[in-house]
Amino acid sequence: MSKYLVTGGAGYVGSVVAAHLLEAGHEVTVLDDLSTGFREGVPAGAAFIEGRIQDAARYLDSSYEAVLHFAASSQVGESVANPGKYWENNVGGSLALLAAMRGAGVRKLVFSSTAATYGEPTEPLLTEESPTKPTNPYGATKLAVDHMITGECAAHGVAAVSLRYFNVAGAYKEFGERHDPETHLIPLVLQAALGEREAISVFGEDYPTADGTCVRDYIHVADLAEAHLAALGAAVPGEHLICNLGNGNGFSVREVVEAVRKVTGKDIPEVLAPRRAGDPAVLVASAENARARLGWTPSRPDLAGIIADAWEFTRALRGV
Repeated sequence: MSKYLVTGGAGYVGSVVAAHLLEAGHEVTVLDDLSTGFREGVPAGAAFIEGRIQDAARYLDSSYEAVLHFAASSQVGESVANPGKYWENNVGGSLALLAAMRGAGVRKLVFSSTAATYGEPTEPLLTEESPTKPTNPYGATKLAVDHMITGECAAHGVAAVSLRYFNVAGAYKEFGERHDPETHLIPLVLQAALGEREAISVFGEDYPTADGTCVRDYIHVADLAEAHLAALGAAVPGEHLICNLGNGNGFSVREVVEAVRKVTGKDIPEVLAPRRAGDPAVLVASAENARARLGWTPSRPDLAGIIADAWEFTRALRGV
């Protein structure tokens, strides 16, 4: 059994990873300021500290084996409108966390990075060698943290893995997606299926894709969590390993909406809306590096299955 600090562990992905760590027999402490997370999202059995990662030095000590870092502001549109918040929270907070790790002698880190570091792709499948040219401040701040981690590994022998997520969806047991406000496609379409919104907005239909709408690679949140546990075992002192996490399959906005219609049996109206600033046309992952280095392969790649799990969680959350 090892002891882990999970920053942002009251949020969507962090809570599912914390639950997997507990199920594997580990001791877990969640550090979260609850600005976007939920207290009830902290898994039973985890210790909870309500606090900011900027203050991690107060809580981190040598008893911890590693830190799994999820705490961040993560909305693309908000980052374009309010970039200062993202530089302060994502970069400033991560810098403070790395200093806290250094002071406590904690030498292992798994970082929640993002496909937004790549920006507009220049090739059908994005690999870790693809150019990193973020199109929004959110992606830029995550890339900056990746650079910080690389330096920390070289200078101080930290063993680190950055996992660049593509579109995370689905649910695991009682843990699922419930951002406030919600901006992710699948939960928004599910809200429309429940009648909580009149229609789903399609942001642009003139992208260079088959049906003109954005294409994304969707990965089940439980598959994502399993990759984090694998990353803990694959981290090498002095190395910063970067791995994409995705299914290698892309689905357009309209394909996702149609899949939700089939899973829920609900009629879901669409309305066309202007493109969102900073949205690339296609983001699809090559996850070969994760397969080779982490021994990880997604076991839940089916879009309908991902949506079905999210639908079950959404209905349970609302008691319907």
